[in-house]
Amino acid sequence: MPRITKKTYPCVPLRGLTVLPGMIVHFDLNRPFSIQAVEKAMLKDQRVYLLTQRSETVEEPELADLYAVGCVAEIKQVIKLPNGFVRVLIEGVMRANLLELTKTDLYMAVTKAFVMTMEDNRYKLTAMVRELRDQIAAYVAFNPQIGKSLEGQFQKMDTVEQLLDCVAANFPLTLPERQAMLEAESGEERFAILSEFFARETKVLEIKKQLSDETKERVEKNQKEYVLREQMKYIQEELGEDEESDVEQFKKACDRLKANAEVKKKIRKEIDRFGRISSYSSESAVVRGYIETLLELPWDKVSKDNKDLNHAEEILNEDHYGLEKVKERMLEFLAVEFLATGKEERISPIICLVGPPGTGKTSIAKSVARALNRKYIRISLGGVRDEAEIRGHRRTYVGAMPGRIVAGLKNAGVKNPLMLLDEIDKMSSDYKGDTASALLEVLDSEQNNRFIDHYVEIPVDLSSVLFIATANSMTDIPRPLLDRMEIIEVTSYTENEKVHIAKEHLIPKQIGRHGLTEQQVRIQDKALSEIIRSYTREAGVRNLERKIGQICRKAARMILQDHKKSVTVSLKNLEQFLGTPRYSYDMKNEQDDIGIVRGLAWTSVGGDTLQIEVNVMPGKGEILLTGQLGDVMKESAQAGLSYIRSKTGASKEISADYFKKHDFHIHIPQGSVPKDGPSAGITMATALYSAIVKRPVYADVAMTGEITLRGRVLPIGGLKEKILAAKTAGIKKVLVPKKNERDIGEISEEIKSGLKIIYVETMDDVLKEALK
Repeated sequence: MPRITKKTYPCVPLRGLTVLPGMIVHFDLNRPFSIQAVEKAMLKDQRVYLLTQRSETVEEPELADLYAVGCVAEIKQVIKLPNGFVRVLIEGVMRANLLELTKTDLYMAVTKAFVMTMEDNRYKLTAMVRELRDQIAAYVAFNPQIGKSLEGQFQKMDTVEQLLDCVAANFPLTLPERQAMLEAESGEERFAILSEFFARETKVLEIKKQLSDETKERVEKNQKEYVLREQMKYIQEELGEDEESDVEQFKKACDRLKANAEVKKKIRKEIDRFGRISSYSSESAVVRGYIETLLELPWDKVSKDNKDLNHAEEILNEDHYGLEKVKERMLEFLAVEFLATGKEERISPIICLVGPPGTGKTSIAKSVARALNRKYIRISLGGVRDEAEIRGHRRTYVGAMPGRIVAGLKNAGVKNPLMLLDEIDKMSSDYKGDTASALLEVLDSEQNNRFIDHYVEIPVDLSSVLFIATANSMTDIPRPLLDRMEIIEVTSYTENEKVHIAKEHLIPKQIGRHGLTEQQVRIQDKALSEIIRSYTREAGVRNLERKIGQICRKAARMILQDHKKSVTVSLKNLEQFLGTPRYSYDMKNEQDDIGIVRGLAWTSVGGDTLQIEVNVMPGKGEILLTGQLGDVMKESAQAGLSYIRSKTGASKEISADYFKKHDFHIHIPQGSVPKDGPSAGITMATALYSAIVKRPVYADVAMTGEITLRGRVLPIGGLKEKILAAKTAGIKKVLVPKKNERDIGEISEEIKSGLKIIYVETMDDVLKEALK
């Protein structure tokens, strides 16, 4: 029977930890009653009673929350830590049953200590010890590191009880298993718990080792296959039965390649290098990709041009209405190309089509490619800001690839495609380089025959490529790049041209896209003109095409839902298809007025008219400008006022002290729209003079031109769009600078018909024609 003694100990409940006799362990305490129990024990005999909580979440455990058996432990060391924690190092001494729990400012436990009585049968004890040692040996066989550290401790154990407790303390038993070991009174019960643990864990380790061995075997099998394949390759080479390798395929492709000796020499050198690299090396894939790129490039492969100039003219006329100057210039360019082909001094010019959006710049390039029977490659440069996009990446980088120019050649498959550089004015630059500077070599006819791409590293001949660039504005293209291109301006379409384009191209295209036929949908001419005038405001025809598509969608629905056989769009029912009109043009004034003059302006979507108003008020000679005017426009107004003041002595209509007694307010309506530029100079000066001398301005007169301090009229740009806007507004007489006379000559008679164009050199000419 066990020996029984009763004694009172300070009690420390433990969460997630069970202490066995013989265990040396440290743990941290932060609950006040546990810290007080340790302090009480240190003042007495340095012994404390350790009990395990049934649940770790209980902060203040009662008797029912604790296991009935714990361990009396001796405190070896106490260390106070920051934040109120205490670290305690203890050694388990003996088991103890909990009899009574007393709660004061700390836990007090009355315990019954017992000593396990071992069986008298020495043979059974010997058999248990031997069996346990055998199970430990089997476990350690799968985990030898544990065996080396514990072998010495097991040899020093004098009793079976010490051996069992030592094993339980040093092997990874679960918390319930350790508590069961603590509560077991006989050696046989403890032996059963340990025996079950070692049987289970030995089986787990055995399965883990088996999985590890299988994985290792698979890896060794792959290595074995690699060695065998290499040996088989060698044997096949010796027998002359070698299948065609990648190296041989590359060499044959190199022999068939149309390229000069320098290029082939470089490719063969890379192929030899590829043959010396192991196929399992990461560099092998890089070299393979490089060789494949070199072999796919069209070094000397060219397509045969169609040199029939009449055929080219037919295609341009078929694809585009109007744009006569542009088509004429393109045909001249093609004629020179045909005559200069094959001559050494031939230099292919770089063409840049500049014009508003939607005017057909990209489609012209497509038509030229179709006329020449050349491959068409489009490279969009909008938003490109990395130099590597043009020159390619160096092969030292992971994922390196050729630039867009070389990639375009590779996709075309010939060295003489038509390459469209779209939106060349939308490029940008950052810390990675200037894209526009990288294009200088590409677009320089003198040096692009040996263009160096960082990835290819072999000079690529771009002299046979027909480059056509497009842009919306020349102001955003860097000067060195602009200097390398020949500019062809693609101007805005007139209303008549838009009508023809819609009839011949847009309407048939949209009808086909929406699954309709020309018999099912019909748009009358007046309705088409109203769409152009009141539902779109643009230089090109993109929005016009969208509006026609909107009509086709509604027509398709009406045909299906309302079972109509055909739909006709007229001026009367146009609003049913497109809603209320979005735009209205400022028409000329109904009567002549003082201080109000009609000016002409150029915008990115075509021309427009500006009504400039001037009021004269009593004041001190100050001038007020409103309507969101830019700096250049404000300076033009100041120059106009200075010119009029300079005429004070010469003109009898203006008194000498007039400008000291009056203020002037110049306003241009549509104040939310920014306005700038010098071309409204003579318009503002005329409005000022009219308001000062009280003479009305003809309502059917519009004007444009820059003014100087001496009253000279300087030339301006955008005349075609301005003249077109004047005609739309119902203007009869237009005043333009004398130096723009040659520009007026290039405008078609269709636009100028019905307009009286007067050329002016000075403000005196302007005032003579504008004022009553």
